[in-house]
Amino acid sequence: MLFIFNFLFSPLPTPALICILVFGAAIFMWLIRKPQPVLPLVDLNNQSVGIEGGARKGARQKNNDLITYYFSDAKTAYENFQRGLAVSENGPCLGYRKPKQPYRWLSYKQVSDRAEYLGSCLLHKGYKPSPDQNVGIFAQNRPEWIISELACYTYSMVAVPLYDTLGTEAIVYIVNKAEIATVICDTPQKASTLLGNVEKGLTTCLKMIILMDPFDEDLKQRGEKSGVKILALSDAENIGKENFRKPVPPRPEDLSLICFTSGTTGDPKGALITHENIISNAAAFLKCMEYSFEPTPEDVSISYLPLAHMFERIVQTVVYSCGARVGFFQGDIRLLPDDMKTLKPTVFPTVPRLLNRVYDKVQNEAKTPLKKFLLNLAVACKFSEVKKGIIRRNSIWDKIIFGKIQDSLGGKIRLMVTGAAPISSPVLTFLRAALGCQVFEAYGQTECTAGCTFTSPGDWTSGHVGAPLACNHIKLEDVPDMNYFSVNNEGEVCIRGTNVFKGYLKDPEKTNEALDKDGWLHTGDIGRWLPNGTLKIIDRKKNIFKLAQGEYIAPEKIENVYIRSSPVAQIFVHGDSLRSSLVAVVVPDPDVLPAFAAKLGVKGSLEEMCQNQVVKQAILEDLQKIGKESGLKSFEQVKNIFLHPNLFSIENGLLTPTLKAKRAELSKYFRAEIDHLYETIQE
Repeated sequence: MLFIFNFLFSPLPTPALICILVFGAAIFMWLIRKPQPVLPLVDLNNQSVGIEGGARKGARQKNNDLITYYFSDAKTAYENFQRGLAVSENGPCLGYRKPKQPYRWLSYKQVSDRAEYLGSCLLHKGYKPSPDQNVGIFAQNRPEWIISELACYTYSMVAVPLYDTLGTEAIVYIVNKAEIATVICDTPQKASTLLGNVEKGLTTCLKMIILMDPFDEDLKQRGEKSGVKILALSDAENIGKENFRKPVPPRPEDLSLICFTSGTTGDPKGALITHENIISNAAAFLKCMEYSFEPTPEDVSISYLPLAHMFERIVQTVVYSCGARVGFFQGDIRLLPDDMKTLKPTVFPTVPRLLNRVYDKVQNEAKTPLKKFLLNLAVACKFSEVKKGIIRRNSIWDKIIFGKIQDSLGGKIRLMVTGAAPISSPVLTFLRAALGCQVFEAYGQTECTAGCTFTSPGDWTSGHVGAPLACNHIKLEDVPDMNYFSVNNEGEVCIRGTNVFKGYLKDPEKTNEALDKDGWLHTGDIGRWLPNGTLKIIDRKKNIFKLAQGEYIAPEKIENVYIRSSPVAQIFVHGDSLRSSLVAVVVPDPDVLPAFAAKLGVKGSLEEMCQNQVVKQAILEDLQKIGKESGLKSFEQVKNIFLHPNLFSIENGLLTPTLKAKRAELSKYFRAEIDHLYETIQE
């Protein structure tokens, strides 16, 4: 060995020898520190398998039995939290902050104790420890939300979230429908809204409001005149402490939540969610992630997606089961980047709308050909590693290109899950390369608690939503009107499992529409089984309509195609059964439109560009080009568009709280513009 060493290196000068040895040491250190690849747990070409009746299950399921829990000591949401208390050894649980300050933390025991005190107060005020007792929660995401929810679970009561953005009519409807006697809310303004409904005689069942924030004596006096007791949360906890009642934990089959779905039309529907629904859905996620991501008490998630929705609820259930932490944003989405940098989360649940903004910002900053080339090269090089299962943040590309992006999200994300809406393949590929963490896509709805499919660890392809979770089976049912048939591996997505809800509150008609006699949940989504056994969502059943010539139109499918147009931020496709063509309202991307218009020789404000016919025609042509490339039929292409400068939002009533288009409201809002679009089309 010494002879070989002398033979190879003795002719070289000492500096060269040192350089070679240093380089060799660096290679050696890189090899031993190189991250272990994330290996798939299933054959990625066969991610689901058929079972009797034409349904499919995840390939890892050894039999047709569905998972009900992951940890034997956590079969309800109450036990789940108690498990977190134990495994964290009473570690930090809920974090909150004030502007420009660090996060402060409540321990698991503090949260558990406060929940017991609050629950004891509710019992002292007349509630019973029973799943027929409903308590409203009307607040933004904050620690007191979780304390209020846990108070219900501790004494087998049911939490009923009220959305910030539902509007007065829907809040009245929910309070009355669920017969809510007590609402726990965050601000005096919300309490005033609730009191106003009582004063107008719209609500008669409400008897107590518990307030998280300080309030004036005037509010208390208003409540007394209306027969509604106004109580501070701190006072409620003190009352409970003085009149303490031993916990009365729920059973897995007991109701835990009534989650009202916002709906795009009509009154909200109250989905009845049991403890088993929640725990089985969280268990299926943990099962899917075995060996690739196992949460520990050191993990931390950021909470900014509405707690009134099941996606956020399931994420937090997983977090608590493993004794990890949840840090809450300050309540202003514009401050989320600052919260992320301060909190440094390792778990990041998110939605495509936010991720699209991250992607667009990075693309827009790469203004010169050289920067675009380097960005594309970096994505290609990093993604080639991702496809081999190598997930890391210490490559040369991370240091020179992606580090800033990672730091803007806190720099420590291990797991990102996107849901609620489709995400485009280019954005998903970019994120998987740039962020140096595992990025997954989930699909589901409130009625199956949150998720029914999930992309598999090790599968870094895009354009699908993964395979069935271990808590449910999935089948596709024929939709003849839309020419979708299960024999062609296409049809309406139907779900049956331990995560499927029990029906809608006091609404047997709507329940029977959603759940058939065999327990299958009919989602209204159209899916296709891909050759590798994953599910692709391709259409929507409920929003179809006919054009004058008899052709069926699924507008959401068309919108999902058109949204790929770079100058388009949002689009609403509209059709009329008395017309033979489609029109659309387009909201241009304010970050992209100026450069797009400048190439056409057009400058001005956003409003001026939206009114410019040259810009409008160029965007219409781009939409039609993308539509043709994507296989849209001629009658599926829009023939005229209106450019609107302001984004559709929850605040202006054009999006639901889950960021879905309120089609009826959009049609009404843009009635004049739509009529004008049709007047100028030569049909």
